[in-house]
Amino acid sequence: MSATRVLVLNSGSSSVKYQLLDMADRSRLAVGLVERIGEGASRLLHTPAGGERRERVEPYPDHGAALKAVAAELAADGLGLDSPDLAAVGHRVVHGGREFTRPTVVDDRVLAEIERLVPVAPLHNPANLTGIRTAQALNPDLPQVAVFDTAFHTTMPEYAARYAIDVATADAHRVRRYGFHGTSHAYVSRATAELLGRPVEDVNVIVLHLGNGASASAVRGGRCVETSMGLTPLEGLVMGTRSGDVDPAVVFHLNRVAGMSTDEVDELLNKRSGLVGLCGDNDMREIVRRREEGDERAALAFDVYVHRLRKYVGAYTAVLGRVDALAFTAGVGENSAPVREATVAGLEGLGLAVDTELNNRRTDTARVISPQYASVAVAVVPTDEELEIATQAYALVSS
Repeated sequence: MSATRVLVLNSGSSSVKYQLLDMADRSRLAVGLVERIGEGASRLLHTPAGGERRERVEPYPDHGAALKAVAAELAADGLGLDSPDLAAVGHRVVHGGREFTRPTVVDDRVLAEIERLVPVAPLHNPANLTGIRTAQALNPDLPQVAVFDTAFHTTMPEYAARYAIDVATADAHRVRRYGFHGTSHAYVSRATAELLGRPVEDVNVIVLHLGNGASASAVRGGRCVETSMGLTPLEGLVMGTRSGDVDPAVVFHLNRVAGMSTDEVDELLNKRSGLVGLCGDNDMREIVRRREEGDERAALAFDVYVHRLRKYVGAYTAVLGRVDALAFTAGVGENSAPVREATVAGLEGLGLAVDTELNNRRTDTARVISPQYASVAVAVVPTDEELEIATQAYALVSS
């Protein structure tokens, strides 16, 4: 097909992130963000390739108004949604359940199924749906492709995806491990194999996606066999504001002893826990600074965070049997040398080590930071979820 451009939309509850990519050479033609949608003075930041960043501050009462403004900015650069060069709009959709295992062209049936999954992703799927419907209205003839966070993890074996609760209850209410950050885990596991110069089918990778949200995955030959997030993005690693793994009885205990409602416990575990709950900060740079100055709460938060990472690295080593690489990615994973060093320290028995000089060196490209003698490569691999979404969307509509 002659059209090679893909607009990637990531619609959040009060924001829209977007990138326009040309898949002919994987270049970015424009990037932008609309934030504080529906909150009065919204802000749109738009940067065309090779151009100056433009900023607009004005009310965008809803996603429809925000996306119309985005379309106007793109059109001003000759990159409008009516361009014959635009092949598709790729949408990040957080939850695809068991139904969606690959990128999917959106139709009425797909929209209805994404809506049916709202109860298991109430913070994300509604915003994703709004982005899709608004983009459809702006250009009804343009293919809209949903790329699901959960899709990469649907290759997990049933024994890894199942929780040990009554099967009938679990099936009736869709209770199982789904996993999230799938586009990042897919991209990074493949990029790690490329970094090692080996076919992805031959490489076993543990991926640590460490941003404000954080997740781990065990990837065998390009297929996910285990991941840390579960029914929701709350399970697993310690995160910026989320607790990660806790004893389920904590919920009942706080209800009985503290009189907290389920909504209050939900808010506690999702918004007032993790790093911010432990030390009041969810910025790892600030936590490391405070720790170096002797702040005990920051030191505890750092230690709890790293301890959880080490537990998952050990567990996923056992799951995979053979590990070829440990890959750090996302904001913390790519930028925090202290986190990487502490995670690997003392794991020489698993074949893991980092070279201090390589670990502290900052680059924007994928790199190996382990010494040559280490049997497992430790790598820093910048993630690119937008490129992954665009790649999957373009492959679908151009096939």
